Amino acid sequence: MSFLFPDDKINHLEKNMPNPEINDDVELTTNSDIDMPKIEDAVRRMLVAFGEDPNREGLLNTPKRVARMYPELLSGYKTDTEKLLNKAIFNVTYDDMVIVRDIEYFSMCEHHMLPFMGRAHVAYIPNGQVIGLSKIPRIVDMFARRLQVQEQMTRQIADFIMELLKPQGVAVVVEGLHLCAMMRGVKKHDARMTTSTMLGTFRTRVATRQEFLNHLDRGADPLRI
Repeated sequence: MSFLFPDDKINHLEKNMPNPEINDDVELTTNSDIDMPKIEDAVRRMLVAFGEDPNREGLLNTPKRVARMYPELLSGYKTDTEKLLNKAIFNVTYDDMVIVRDIEYFSMCEHHMLPFMGRAHVAYIPNGQVIGLSKIPRIVDMFARRLQVQEQMTRQIADFIMELLKPQGVAVVVEGLHLCAMMRGVKKHDARMTTSTMLGTFRTRVATRQEFLNHLDRGADPLRI
């Protein structure tokens, strides 16, 4: 992950950005509405439907483990955005491109409830405000940790940042490997999906969009599981 600035602007930005002590380990989710006893019962019924014995040693605690897993995997529904942002929005005069790239994410396909995972790349051009560096990956996680499709997730990330900062433009590119296409169906292990959303100047100015895409080409590694 990198925060890319032209060399002649980075010192100015660092000097003018407040640096409050922010606890990045703060709990970001509210109480979950997930009904864990119902999940346990559903998993137990699935095991029986598979022809398994839910009372055998290896599966005895599986329903409980699965029920405990889902509040974490789907925590994006209940993310407290006020805690997530933690007042880390700063007034600046910097008005060139900000890029946070190679943000790893994990999500759950809403069609088969199998994971998909990959990297997100986010850019925006400030219009008087920037957001703390760690908050961009947290925003990605907020939308990834839901039952999702990659196309929708990409748009949600871009729309959220656009509404939050009112920048000149936002660009989001998401790459994903989908287990629903790797483990079943077509079984294409190396098929990678790429989605993008371009808003503001990234949509209206070809040169701005191309500058962002050129940054992504530098040092790009193929996705692997």
